[in-house]
Amino acid sequence: MEFNYADLFEGVADAIGDRVALVCGDRRLTYADLDAEANRLAHHLEGVGVERGQHVAIQLYNGIEYAVAILAALKIRAVPINVNYRYVESELLYLYRDSDSVALLYDAEFDERVAATVPQVPSIRNLISVNGPSTVPGAVPYEEAIAAQPATRGFPARSGDDTYIIYTGGTTGMPKGVMWGMEDMLFAFWNPSFPRPGKPQDVVDQAVNAGPITMMPVAPLMHGAAQMATFITWWMGGTIVYVRKFDAAEVWRTIEREKVNSLTITGDAMAIPMVEELERPGASYDVSSLIAYVSTGAILSGSVSDRLARALPNVMILDRFGSTESGSTAQAVAGSTPEKGLRFAPDVEDVTVLDDALKVVQPGSGVMGQVARSGWIARGYYNDPEKTARTFPEVDGKRWLLTGDLATVEEDGSIAVYGRGSQAINTGGEKVFPEEIEAVLKGHPGVYDAVVTGIPDERWGSRVAAVIQPQGEPPSPDDLDAHCRKELSGYKVPRTYAFVTEMKRSPAGKADYRWAKQIAEEA
Repeated sequence: MEFNYADLFEGVADAIGDRVALVCGDRRLTYADLDAEANRLAHHLEGVGVERGQHVAIQLYNGIEYAVAILAALKIRAVPINVNYRYVESELLYLYRDSDSVALLYDAEFDERVAATVPQVPSIRNLISVNGPSTVPGAVPYEEAIAAQPATRGFPARSGDDTYIIYTGGTTGMPKGVMWGMEDMLFAFWNPSFPRPGKPQDVVDQAVNAGPITMMPVAPLMHGAAQMATFITWWMGGTIVYVRKFDAAEVWRTIEREKVNSLTITGDAMAIPMVEELERPGASYDVSSLIAYVSTGAILSGSVSDRLARALPNVMILDRFGSTESGSTAQAVAGSTPEKGLRFAPDVEDVTVLDDALKVVQPGSGVMGQVARSGWIARGYYNDPEKTARTFPEVDGKRWLLTGDLATVEEDGSIAVYGRGSQAINTGGEKVFPEEIEAVLKGHPGVYDAVVTGIPDERWGSRVAAVIQPQGEPPSPDDLDAHCRKELSGYKVPRTYAFVTEMKRSPAGKADYRWAKQIAEEA
């Protein structure tokens, strides 16, 4: 057994095969059941010619089949590729081609888009349709693909150096495939509350000896955080629970039914509708099983966190810091919010801040740099050596990841994070970070959601602009201006407001800053 995700899952399945591994809707699979179904799909992929190192695209909603597809690809040393199910044809065409995928599992609901794009991608030779019939020529129904295949293994030996790729949706550009070696990824995303394993068997032993736990990633599995939450749960010998599509009421019903202990979301975009459902008159859910409510991958504003704390008084509300390239690296300091200033305490030793000369920033110096991590980090970006070289520089023989998050180091060693440098707005020589302003705007009772961006300004170079999804009747710009001036310096206050009926975000809740900029410029 190696530090390889397929090896480790098989080891856990052999040790605790009768425990429930996965629940989605009415379906419940034990570890043994899940292993057997993944073996069948893996044999099908082998049989149609998918080879070691080739890429298998997965364009599905959350469900049993998504987890099976990931495991099946890994079992034959192929690479699963996550596909954003909201992509239109041009975006799908880019991702299919950029990823060099040779096979595609897709939900029948996406039949029309797949039919329009796959013929333009000669590398995709094998199609498997899930959840219904497909009109795409050559597509094999999922049930048919696995029906005649053996449930046993018989796969080649694997390595901890095998590749895992997670496409991360860009907020300012096209998505990029983050490449990991599996051993590095295992340690980078390891649950910091458990001791790190010294050998692969330690992972299996931990799963055997851990107490029963049920965890639920609310984000879609096409988001890396949900995939990693799934594996973390299995390394704890627990049960992972999915909902097919995000719906706040269905999430709370599932938590009540399945007695979920730990919940993972991605920022305000999921937290707001969830807390609104708890606050809705007449709403009643038994959430007594819930211990932790964890946000990762997107900003959780202080006003929303406070509402969650009031609605869930016996639940820990936690904000994690990390990225697809870095893994999970830090925990928000108690009382830290985007409105007051975000501060994170690293829970791994190799996280720091590097200045413009790529030197370590000294605590309390006030020097601003980029959050950086060494050690267990991604290999780089698939098909993009230039971006890899810029993002993963080598300094004095040590390889670093530059996350793009601008920060300073406080005297106590905590990291004060201001925001993404790529999204910072330079207005009249002052640097403004959208996340801070977005959090303040969302504290206004008339604002449901907000995205802040910079637009051209003849005098200041750029001006701060806010796209607002109102809560009921839109507040006036004067009202929003007065609200912001209570919390922000004048140069940070938006000069332009655009009101929309629905905010455009990724399925994981991340802001679409390209779209917001266009809307703001039109306003």
